[in-house]
Amino acid sequence: MSSQEKPEQGDAKPRPLNEPALTALSLYPQDWALFLDIDGTLLDLAERPEAIVVPDYLPGALHALSRQLGGALALVTGRAIEFVDPLFAPFRFPVAGLHGAERRDAGGRLRRAHVPPAFQEMKQVIRREALAWPGAIVEDKGAAVAVHFRHAPANEAEIGEAMQRHLEDAGPDWSLQRGKMVIEICPAHASKGHAVEAFLAEAPFEGRRPIAIGDDVTDETMFAAANRLGGQSVRIGDANGKTLARASIGSPARLRDVLGTLVK
Repeated sequence: MSSQEKPEQGDAKPRPLNEPALTALSLYPQDWALFLDIDGTLLDLAERPEAIVVPDYLPGALHALSRQLGGALALVTGRAIEFVDPLFAPFRFPVAGLHGAERRDAGGRLRRAHVPPAFQEMKQVIRREALAWPGAIVEDKGAAVAVHFRHAPANEAEIGEAMQRHLEDAGPDWSLQRGKMVIEICPAHASKGHAVEAFLAEAPFEGRRPIAIGDDVTDETMFAAANRLGGQSVRIGDANGKTLARASIGSPARLRDVLGTLVK
């Protein structure tokens, strides 16, 4: 969906929500909290991390949906919060960044992960090593570092070995996170599932059932938390036996259409 495409406008009556995974949200919005991944979920994946496209209508639609939910809508992403905010400006949503290593609650309070000098130095070493992996992209996220190998698939094993070596040097406070054509070193305590639980302990999320929507292995802890807490877990893309998600929506474009229908 391009930045100019929008959900259908001007219908005489609101279109019925034809998406079983989110029917309860449309009927009883006061009972639910919505947690949304960004890349591959709200937005289509891009060739490069910085090349993602945000449809013009999406920030306003999310803001309207958040109001319908009494503010109980949060973004839960592997991106840094500083990267997320400009995407959805002028609106600022509660957000968990770096897979939960940093989090801004509904009141605007921000919790960040500490980045020691040794970790900063390690990121520079990874950048130098990446020169031997043509097409690989190193993404510095502050308290995390990721190597995208979508354009360097032949180097996947070598990149994995290098990141594992750096992880061992970094120590027990860090962990290795694998996603779609990306390997990342991030704080060990970070988890999207823990982020969802933290939001649910605070207003305006407290007392609600979670709906967690994501597309990648990094979203599985979020799915697990939603399932355990009596909520709903939704995977974007084809459902398969390797996910804890209990429902699926075919694509980010379809999800955006569904969210647009909810707003109406």
